[in-house]
Amino acid sequence: MSSREQILKKLRQHLPPAMELPALDDEWTQYEHPLQQFSDVLSGVGGTCWAVDSMDEVQQVLSGIAAYQSANTRVSLVPGAGEPNLDLESIPDPHELEHVDFAVLPGAVAVAENAAIWVNDTNVRHRVLYFVTQHLALVVPRTGLVSNMHEAYERIEVNARPFGAFISGPSKTADIEQSLVIGAHGARSLSVFLVDNWSGPEL
Repeated sequence: MSSREQILKKLRQHLPPAMELPALDDEWTQYEHPLQQFSDVLSGVGGTCWAVDSMDEVQQVLSGIAAYQSANTRVSLVPGAGEPNLDLESIPDPHELEHVDFAVLPGAVAVAENAAIWVNDTNVRHRVLYFVTQHLALVVPRTGLVSNMHEAYERIEVNARPFGAFISGPSKTADIEQSLVIGAHGARSLSVFLVDNWSGPEL
């Protein structure tokens, strides 16, 4: 018996006892006011939430955001929200998007317990936009607001698109000299709009 086989044999002799996987048919956390919960958690991780009735209100709020006002390069893939000045169809290489200052992009599901938003690449030619832009705004249908991740996964089809991800809050890290840095690996700010009269992207 080789030394490798001896080591593996000893490891197998000390394995913890097998346990059954937990059942997933439990009663998961439900919030009486999911919108307030989502907004509070999002604020805690550095983002901002607005509940609005229409895209007109989205545009009004955007116009009052300093980062949006000062943005030289804007992208919007949500009809009626934002005033884009960059035609993405003319950009063949996503590396050319490194100078995008503000992006308004669609989100499908918003989760109250952790303020995560499910996004995918439906009608988003360059998915890197979710991460390379300096400032990000996600527009989500109000009907897409759920209490917990279990409800979220009931709504989405993970394998329906080549790309999908949960995003919560702006990028941040605190592993360098124990100093919190916002925007270290992605967007420096996140604004989330929950819109009543909008159906959202395909799941």
